[in-house]
Amino acid sequence: MHGLGNDFVVLDARSGDISLDHDQVRAMADRRRGIGCDQLIVVEAPRLTGAAAYLHILNADGSESAACGNGTRCVAATLMEELGGGEVMLETAAGLLEASIADNGQITVNMGSALLDWHEIPLAEEQDTLHVGIDVGGLNDPVAVNVGNPHCVFFVNDVDDIDLERLGPQIEHAPIFPERTNVEIVEIRNEGHVRMRVWERGVGITLACGSGACASVVAAHRRQLADRKADVILDGGTLSIEWLDTGDVLMTGPVAVSFTGMWNETSGE
Repeated sequence: MHGLGNDFVVLDARSGDISLDHDQVRAMADRRRGIGCDQLIVVEAPRLTGAAAYLHILNADGSESAACGNGTRCVAATLMEELGGGEVMLETAAGLLEASIADNGQITVNMGSALLDWHEIPLAEEQDTLHVGIDVGGLNDPVAVNVGNPHCVFFVNDVDDIDLERLGPQIEHAPIFPERTNVEIVEIRNEGHVRMRVWERGVGITLACGSGACASVVAAHRRQLADRKADVILDGGTLSIEWLDTGDVLMTGPVAVSFTGMWNETSGE
């Protein structure tokens, strides 16, 4: 499945355990020798009452991610169709995420509260998350936000002028981020539209990142550069983001099924 080209291998393990090691995840995620994906999501039986499923989210390098906005929307769309409802609650390592069908038929997910304190990102030392003291290749003065996972948001005049492939991994592994970080470069078009490119932690450059789009709007509003509700234009398309007064962040966008298949766990095929 994919949301704006941010693509996922989704495995249904609700009726039985699926055990994957890092090598198997990397093999599936390989775009030349495997299926190819940004993240692999194992849909498991829920652990909490009220949830329809638990999402075990794995990055392309085999590392775990607590949350994935576009992946959550993809699984939510599948489960709502299966269950015949317009709302569904999904459980992740970042907490419970509520998803629903929007008026335009797209899928909305409430990503929960944006976390803004330095220890919530987390950062390696106490400092102002609105002006993080980091400078890599001319990218500096970012905003740090946690929307299920850590994000480092830089504001630039033109996102296409930034060598994200070179700078992204350097920032991801910067010492100030003990759990590494996602990296967003953001260009403000106007108060209701921002352009974003992203380097995802454990993945690399992707066409879209839902939690990154949420973090970008939160960061832009904190800097008084954008409204609390804005469209985020990504390489793969546009997501609509709203940072509610309650602190929760809503993300709305399309989802699609690329293809379906069966995986034989015994043979690994």
